[in-house]
Amino acid sequence: MNIKSFAKDTAIYGLSSIVGRFLNYLLVPLHTWKIVAERGGYGIVSNLYAYTALFLALLTFGMETTLFRFASKSDVDEKMVYSNALRMVVAVSALFVVVVLSFLTPISNFMGYSDHPEYVVCFVLITALDAVQAIMFSRLRQQHRPARFVMLKFAYIIPSILLNCFIFLAMDKIQCLNGIFVRFNYGVGLIFFANLLCSFFVTILFIPEFKGILYGFNKELAKKMLRYSLPLLVLGLLGILNQVADKIMFPYLMPENTAMTQLGIYGACSKIAMIMALLTQAFRYAYEPIVFEDCGSNNISKTLSAGMKYFIAFSLLAFLSVIMYMPILKYLVGKSYWEGLGVIPLIMIAEIFMGIYFNLSFWYKITDQTWWGAIVSFIGAAVMIGTNVVLVPKMGYWGCAWGGVAGYGTCMLLNFVLSSKKYPIQYDIGSILICIFTAIAIYCASLLPKVLDLNLSVWIILLYNTVLICAYILVVGYKFEIHKAISIYRGNRVADISL
Repeated sequence: MNIKSFAKDTAIYGLSSIVGRFLNYLLVPLHTWKIVAERGGYGIVSNLYAYTALFLALLTFGMETTLFRFASKSDVDEKMVYSNALRMVVAVSALFVVVVLSFLTPISNFMGYSDHPEYVVCFVLITALDAVQAIMFSRLRQQHRPARFVMLKFAYIIPSILLNCFIFLAMDKIQCLNGIFVRFNYGVGLIFFANLLCSFFVTILFIPEFKGILYGFNKELAKKMLRYSLPLLVLGLLGILNQVADKIMFPYLMPENTAMTQLGIYGACSKIAMIMALLTQAFRYAYEPIVFEDCGSNNISKTLSAGMKYFIAFSLLAFLSVIMYMPILKYLVGKSYWEGLGVIPLIMIAEIFMGIYFNLSFWYKITDQTWWGAIVSFIGAAVMIGTNVVLVPKMGYWGCAWGGVAGYGTCMLLNFVLSSKKYPIQYDIGSILICIFTAIAIYCASLLPKVLDLNLSVWIILLYNTVLICAYILVVGYKFEIHKAISIYRGNRVADISL
């Protein structure tokens, strides 16, 4: 393997994904400041995109990973693999569209969109187009074409942002368009139309890749690919279910008159917590290639141990940063959503549990025992769903937050027990505990002004919290001897330059 090329491609894919998510994230303030919580519009957005994520996993049915696996085999024609994968996903996606549109009225009624079946139509078409695009994006990655990959990603993101800005900043001020704006829930429904338009535009740009479908279809190869992909389908569905089940179930667990309002508040505040997800994703993009590069060497145990330690330290820093800069970050969502800010720490704790679970999951990926992942994910999903069913009717969106903590906490603990028996790793428990206790102490110290009822300005509080975060960095950095690592890195750089 060309390590230099691999690292370059990984950096491009990783950076484009993070930048892309960040740019999309900029729509959150626009939506939540313009969509009033009491109307429940943002609840519709959260609900339908949760369905989209779930059905996207169903329509791709693990075929992205299957494409990589079979295209890498020397005895298989990679063009036939791609053609097979694309044909199967196109066929399943087309069937999905036909079935839903044939039963649109009962499905719209069941989902709670009897007044706006066009929202369901948009959801179906967006999901189908995204599923087909997922295979073509995988093909670009398999061919090591990061430049075109990034170009096509941004061909969706930039127009989407511009259309959303037009909808919520200009459309209601144009007399001839104001009626359309009001008709679709004060712009909410137009978000889906904008998404569909951008997805269709990107699909047109994919015409050169789509021509690969004409290469042919090999039934025997298709059977082998399906046998390989079905366990991945189960694993993918369970993983997505853990992330979106609460937003899908919520309208069925709450009174109809408050469900979408509360779901909108929960969905909006979850977006603030996603800042930590962006930061931890950056860590993963740097870490994953290292793990799979070392999986065949004697260094893998040290790599996994170090990765866990640094991930926990990094994610706790992200947690503290979000919580302690909340006086500023809360303005990312409209004031009508602020009543839900209290759930953000719980959502981020669930994210940390998910990250630890992800790091612990390498044992069954390395040993090719991925069915353990399906079992753990199934148990976690069952716990999360059960917690939501019990708590949401009593606690509203707080039940969703506790459901995430319970579900991912269960996955984390189960995976820790299994990995201890199946693939023991000597984790640096001492350093991890220092990170945790330091973070707890810093968090408690940040609460002192409120506990002592000190009437301090926001800027003084932010300055105080900044000092506390620096204290966490110093303590953890000293424990991990990062200063030595930096010195070694600088020494190596000087040596490289002198050469």
